[in-house]
Amino acid sequence: PGGVCMWPLLQALFSLAPPSALSRLPAATPRYLRAPGVHLSLDASALSAVGEVEDAAPAPDLRLVAPAKVNLFLRVVGKRPDGFHELASLFQTVSLFDDLDFWTSPREEGAPLASLEVTPDSLGAELIPTDESNLVVRALSLYAERVPSSPAIHCRLHKRIPAQGGLGGGSSDAATALHAANRLAGLPVSQETLIEWAGELGSDCGFFLSTGTAYCTGRGELVDPRRPLPPTACYLIKPAAGLSTPSVFKALGLEPGEAGPAGADPADLLSRFEAGDVYNPDLYVNDLEPPAFELMPELRQMCDDLRKFGFQAVMMSGSGTTCFAIGMPLEEVQETWVDELQAKYDVEVFEEMFCRRIADEPSLWYTEQPPGAVLTNIEEPERGLFPL
Repeated sequence: PGGVCMWPLLQALFSLAPPSALSRLPAATPRYLRAPGVHLSLDASALSAVGEVEDAAPAPDLRLVAPAKVNLFLRVVGKRPDGFHELASLFQTVSLFDDLDFWTSPREEGAPLASLEVTPDSLGAELIPTDESNLVVRALSLYAERVPSSPAIHCRLHKRIPAQGGLGGGSSDAATALHAANRLAGLPVSQETLIEWAGELGSDCGFFLSTGTAYCTGRGELVDPRRPLPPTACYLIKPAAGLSTPSVFKALGLEPGEAGPAGADPADLLSRFEAGDVYNPDLYVNDLEPPAFELMPELRQMCDDLRKFGFQAVMMSGSGTTCFAIGMPLEEVQETWVDELQAKYDVEVFEEMFCRRIADEPSLWYTEQPPGAVLTNIEEPERGLFPL
């Protein structure tokens, strides 16, 4: 955004960075790359490194990020007799992050086992609850109840992921809190059990405990982790207006026991994505687009405009209203497409990438890597991780 094409720089950074760098690029806004302790501000004239200023509060015991997600495809298989919709979807984490800091303290009689504060400059700070209605508090409380040896935990949340956007920010925060509680307790609970507990908090909470790519079924709570997809540019376009998930499913109009819309077999879509066909627009299918477009017609027009800019694939994520564009725009509009889009629609644009956790390292979270790790082969990152 602002006329800056980051891709050549991203490619250069990837050739030098550890795998977690794939999930650091960028985080706060479309103009930033993030690394520990440093902000790299990208604009048309300069690349400047500015040391991060720490506040006066005691350093947290653990600092983690919570990624957003997109649904690369979302098929509604049908509506169940219990009123829930049966889904089949490929979930993918992207590099737009909330920040969560955690402090531990000994348990004390009468004191809360879980507490939360929200930074004043968080996105929508005034609307974020800090009681048990917040998924972070519920996640920390659930863990404390089931692991009596764990400490009391206080969390500070800095929110960047927009709400009501189909990006899973609240669920990601909850999953991050579960992972943090387990880390701070010495990892007594298995990943499989954490995923089960996360499913009690929300349909897509368990997904974020995968390595960043997963085939999710049921209400979204049945998580089948898959091999990470290759690094892929993913622009997120979030309209100011939102849509509630219940309203979108209601507009879909299925009755209990009724099958979902006809279309591509989810198993076939999954196999083609896993074969590396991430730029094929035919694979990006979302059965919730038609009802969402009916409720908010400008979403359809916005997606059509994004396709005209030359992106390889464009789709709404989840129940909306965020849409995403895969790949890069045409060369002749790289300097202008964001301004053109924002002149027509009230939207934010986030320039992001697919991100992931390191496989076979359950103690590590998004953006973390083992000491001494270096990425030597961007084309095969799972084979490019070697100790120095």
